[in-house]
Amino acid sequence: MGISYLLRRAVQIRANHTALIFRDRRQTWVEFHDRVVRLAGGFSALGVVPEDRVAVIMDNCDRYTESLIATPWIGGVVVGLNVRWSINELRDALREAGPKLLILDDANLEVGRALGSELGIQTIFAGEATCPDHMVGFENLIATSEPAADVGRTRQDLFTINYTGGTTGRSKGVMLSHGNSVSCALSGLADGLFTENAVYMTAMPMFHTGGIWPFVSCMSSGATTVLLPGFDAENVLKTIQAEKVTESLLVPTMIQRLIEHPKFADYDTSSFTQILYGASPITEALLNRALVALPHAKFVQCYGMTELSPLAACLHHENLIGKNREIGRHKAAGRSIAGVEIQIVDENDNPVPRRTVGEILMRGPNLMTGYWNWPEETAKALKGGWMHTGDGGFMDEDGFIYVVDRVKDMIISGGENIYSVEVENIIAQHPAVQSCAVIGIPHEEWIETVHAIVIPHPDATVNAADIIAHCRAKIAHYKCPRSVDIRDEPLPLSAAGKVLKRELRVEFLAKAGAK
Repeated sequence: MGISYLLRRAVQIRANHTALIFRDRRQTWVEFHDRVVRLAGGFSALGVVPEDRVAVIMDNCDRYTESLIATPWIGGVVVGLNVRWSINELRDALREAGPKLLILDDANLEVGRALGSELGIQTIFAGEATCPDHMVGFENLIATSEPAADVGRTRQDLFTINYTGGTTGRSKGVMLSHGNSVSCALSGLADGLFTENAVYMTAMPMFHTGGIWPFVSCMSSGATTVLLPGFDAENVLKTIQAEKVTESLLVPTMIQRLIEHPKFADYDTSSFTQILYGASPITEALLNRALVALPHAKFVQCYGMTELSPLAACLHHENLIGKNREIGRHKAAGRSIAGVEIQIVDENDNPVPRRTVGEILMRGPNLMTGYWNWPEETAKALKGGWMHTGDGGFMDEDGFIYVVDRVKDMIISGGENIYSVEVENIIAQHPAVQSCAVIGIPHEEWIETVHAIVIPHPDATVNAADIIAHCRAKIAHYKCPRSVDIRDEPLPLSAAGKVLKRELRVEFLAKAGAK
């Protein structure tokens, strides 16, 4: 069973039901199918064969989702790239993935054309403006191409490569198979997510599994997806009211911006009855405010990671209120969804007793096949057939898991995962820097922001603005430090020579409290 099966079924059972809404464009499932198969025919005419990669650098739009399904229809693999990356990061990923085609929209046209020319990749323009000369037009490709036959990808075949932050200083491509994505969609459906009467609003980017998973899930049930180009609080409110949106996946920062918007009370949000939240922890204060602001909504926490397609556990609304709230159940990440197995282990991968903290491991049909061209990292992450999440936590007597710490030094800022080692590697390239460390520090809106501690060479002079500007020239701005501490005192080290970031966090909080 592959992705194309889900589309064929949607057409069979919900042919004339609205499949997709983007701005003023609407498609039924049969109309979506007809465009997809012609687009697939166009990709085939441009030389795409099974296992070839098709890369996409676009904001959310209907043409993104059409590319997402048309590519595997002829056996290709979709490579979604982060539109917030720098040109250097995009170049690295494109070189590694080696795509046959590169699809671009208006906002990403300039950087995409430059990279396509440099790397010899055929570019397709899927924006709203007139197609530039010497580029293939997305709409023209659909209009002039014959429908392609479904090659029939199955469970083990590769569906997408989703790039995520890596601890080695460069992003790794997570390989998700058709079986991974289909199983995750069906498991979510079993948990009451994305049912056939849902009107789901996508505010998460489609280059994330947080954008892909809900759309595939809606296709599995024949539900409706409303696509937003990105998150804008008032546009979200307008869309909820206009389209009678029933559910959406939002990171806590989005929820905060939504309920704090000055015009929040001006819009009818009564249709918005299920809010999924995840990607970063939600504070108890924000959860309390959201429950009051959106009394018609049930809140469901979704816990997982890209390597798990991405869902692994859910915490449903009944655990956030009443007696379950009184016993602290609202602090859990959830229980495993159907088909997923979770265990907590010690440093030797031995299972630990309930309520004992260890590393959270997961396995199931949603587990990635590995990292693209990173065999050693794949073996490490999937040791023993289990995904080693890097999260520390425990499991209670009823199978609820509680995340208590991040074993890896990952910073979560506004729903984006930022790996400290990657930022440290960039800072270390500055000629004035002798050593450095990067930690996450608390922030009221973003949960955390990036803070750097820098020790310059004895004869060098550098300031915080220099370090931030250096980073901004090399990596995406959301990864760059928002604050920098320049100091001469050595970084605290363990006996093994590792920087003790825990001590740096304590030190920072102590200084902040003393001000």
